[in-house]
Amino acid sequence: MMSERVRALCTSTEGFHREMKDVADAVGTLLVDAFHLLALFAIGATTVWSAVTAFAGMAAKGHAGLGDILLLFIYLEIGAMVGIYFKTTRMPVRYLIYIAITALSRVLVDIVGAEHRTGTDLLVIGGAVLMLSLAVLVLRFGSHRYPSEAPAADLQPAGSAAEPVTEPCPRGRSAAG
Repeated sequence: MMSERVRALCTSTEGFHREMKDVADAVGTLLVDAFHLLALFAIGATTVWSAVTAFAGMAAKGHAGLGDILLLFIYLEIGAMVGIYFKTTRMPVRYLIYIAITALSRVLVDIVGAEHRTGTDLLVIGGAVLMLSLAVLVLRFGSHRYPSEAPAADLQPAGSAAEPVTEPCPRGRSAAG
C-alpha cells in the first residue's frame, strides 16, 4: 500500500518535472532565438549603414582608392555572413577568414601606398595572408572530404526515445526500505 503511494508520488513528480523542463526549454529557446534575430538585424543594419557611409565618403572625394574598394568588399562579406547565419543558424567560418584576408590586404595596400616600405612589415602581413589562405584550403578540403551533418541530438525533439532514461524513484521497494 505504501509502495503504491510512493510510486504514485514519483510518477506525478516526474510528470511535473518533465512539464516544467519543457516549459523552461521552450522559453529558453524563444529568448535565444529572439536575441539571435535582434543581434542579426543590428549587425546587418550597422553593416549597411557603414557601407553607405563609406560609399558616400568615396563619392564626396570623387574617387575610390584600392583600400576603399577593399573596405566595401569587407562590408559585402559581413553582409553575406549575416545572411547565411540568418538562413541557416550556422556561422560560416570561411567568411570570417575571407574578411581577415581582405582586411590584411587593405593594410598591405595602405603600407605600400603611403610609405613605400619594404621589409618585415610586408613579410609578416604577407605570411599572415598565406596562413589564412591555407586555413581556407584546409577548411574547404575538410568539408568536402568529411562533410558535417547535423548531430542526432539536434534533430531529436525533447523527451524523445533517444534520450537516456533515468529512474530516480525506487521501484518495488517498500517505504521503510
